[in-house]
Order: sequence, then C-alpha cells, then structure tokens
Amino acid sequence: MVVKINGTVDYIELEGGFWGIQTNSENYLPIDLPEQLQQKGETVVCTVEVLDIMTTHNWGVPCKVLSFTTLDAE
Repeated sequence: MVVKINGTVDYIELEGGFWGIQTNSENYLPIDLPEQLQQKGETVVCTVEVLDIMTTHNWGVPCKVLSFTTLDAE
C-alpha cells in the first residue's frame, strides 16, 4: 500500500536508536531513510510504501520512502 504522509523526522532513542517520522495519527519507521532527511525536527511530506515486514524496533509502521519534500519552518 502506498500512502502520502506529512510529519516530523525524529531520532528515536530506543533499542540502539533509529530514525522515524511522526505524524498526527501514526508513527512510521522508514527502512533506509534517505540521508537528506536525517535531520531531527525536519518537517516532511513523503510518499511511502507500507511494508509487511517484522523489524527489531517495536515502534512505528515499517515503510520505504518513495519520494519526499522538505518543508521550510517559518
């Protein structure tokens, strides 16, 4: 399933640490988050493919980022 999300990138300090995207309704766990998005507090709009996989992190919906846009904080 492919969905468009609007959220904030955060570094989650659980289970060794990892990058995630937090939205108003859901948390997303991008597999191999693009380096350009690895900025804590970055506001993004992403198209992601939700993955039906198990991860070692007990946090968020696993997904793959297909495209993204960063939003300027004003």
